[in-house]
Amino acid sequence: MRIAVVGGGPGGLFFALLMRRADPSVEVTVFERNKADDTFGFGVVFSDRTLAGIHDADPVLRQALTEHGRHWDDIEVRLKGERIRCGGNGMASVVRTTLLALMQARARDVGAELRFSAEVTLDDLAGYDLVVAADGSSSTIREQLDADLGVEVETATAKFVWFGTDYLFDGLTFVHERSPDGVFAVHGYPISEGVSTFIVETDEASWRRAGLDEFDVTQPPGVSDLVTKDYLEKLFADQIDGRRLLTNNSRWGNFRTRRTQRWHSLAPRPVALLGDAVHTAHFSVGSGTKMAMEDAVALSRALAASPDDLGAALAAYEEAAQPSVRKIQDSARPSLAWWEHFGRYHDEFEPWQFAYHFLSRSISDARLARRAPDFVAASHRGWVDAHGAEPLETPFERGGWSTPGRLVSVSPTAVAGGLPFADGPQQPGAWAARVEAPAGEAGLPGVFDRLHGWAALGERAPVLVAVHGGTALTRTLVCEQARMHERLPALLVDVDGEEGLRDRAVTTVLSGRADLVGVPA
Repeated sequence: MRIAVVGGGPGGLFFALLMRRADPSVEVTVFERNKADDTFGFGVVFSDRTLAGIHDADPVLRQALTEHGRHWDDIEVRLKGERIRCGGNGMASVVRTTLLALMQARARDVGAELRFSAEVTLDDLAGYDLVVAADGSSSTIREQLDADLGVEVETATAKFVWFGTDYLFDGLTFVHERSPDGVFAVHGYPISEGVSTFIVETDEASWRRAGLDEFDVTQPPGVSDLVTKDYLEKLFADQIDGRRLLTNNSRWGNFRTRRTQRWHSLAPRPVALLGDAVHTAHFSVGSGTKMAMEDAVALSRALAASPDDLGAALAAYEEAAQPSVRKIQDSARPSLAWWEHFGRYHDEFEPWQFAYHFLSRSISDARLARRAPDFVAASHRGWVDAHGAEPLETPFERGGWSTPGRLVSVSPTAVAGGLPFADGPQQPGAWAARVEAPAGEAGLPGVFDRLHGWAALGERAPVLVAVHGGTALTRTLVCEQARMHERLPALLVDVDGEEGLRDRAVTTVLSGRADLVGVPA
């Protein structure tokens, strides 16, 4: 069998070396359009908990992280002059060029052929039995396929730009600063003894007010946005001790989440896709390179198990690799949504609650406490200091209606304690509005209009808004719009069952996502 791998990033190189190890009779050639030592970006980061399968497949990544990488346990959140740490988050990073050099050498050692400065199309690869498209999110091979792969692409509203810095962070660090133009945030982490990755995110309105929309996007790859570099160096000067930002194709973009139902095609010739060419997840969950390398493990194993039946092998590859990718993408969406709205949280919360809201965006209070007990205990103390009781035992009162705790029962007609649902102001007495969250985020503006209408009623506005239906994410976003923008208390109706209910409710209330949690009576 002759296999052409298009793309010499970690996914493509890992597949090449694994395939040659699994079956040395297979001829594997890697085509990479850039030079061997070219790279865009600075470092790659991995969570300790996710690497067992990759390490078991081949030790090259373990070697890179052990001999050349940086390791840490804490995540640090910097906000409004405070620095809050959360432990139990074992992670490691390495310079991307270092990882690629080690993987190139390992692939050559096992007999893979590597061709650099070689840009190819499907037509150029007609003599190969299989083409593996590992050529990134802008995959040329994917775009040349005349096949319906079931692709869905969502473009985030937040803007991001990727720099490095010669300031050395201790570990994964999130820094938030407000300029006269808006709120900007950094994902920073060390990748070597003298360099850190420095990714900045902001909303589009802040980006435009700062005049950062003037860069000529028609510039060829490699040209960096120096106006942005200067602006961000000044804004974050105190956070990085006046050190420099380092450029490498550094320009603003909007993250695109790609989901694909089918990861292979047999016509006009067999093609398998892996990594960013077929799926992406927001970089805040740190899984892009890991997912590509796990795809490589699954694809090489499937081909080795069915060398004489490509159709069966590629179907087995999808069956093995897709579930974990879907899980990561599902957890990445709430994380991406957090970054689309972080300016609101920056202004709304005290530092302790901001940090808790951030770190609980994809994990519950109990799970977070097992990982970082000191951080969770401090967050609970922050709530108790402000409210005098633990979250679910804290009384709530508004407009003459009250409840002794934050977990309440909800019937089709009323909230426990006799607060009736209504479509508008009732005479006399307090009332609650009931709104269904949309099935997708595209439906949010219409729901937000309803919230605004109720808030405009002033003294006749509802005592609270009960949010039901939709998805976990859309329910949360509606609750946050109600309480943070319209100043209407929000009750999130939890329909996910009794198991873990109190844990979910504590997380919701302590994080400030909703004021109360309702359970169907």
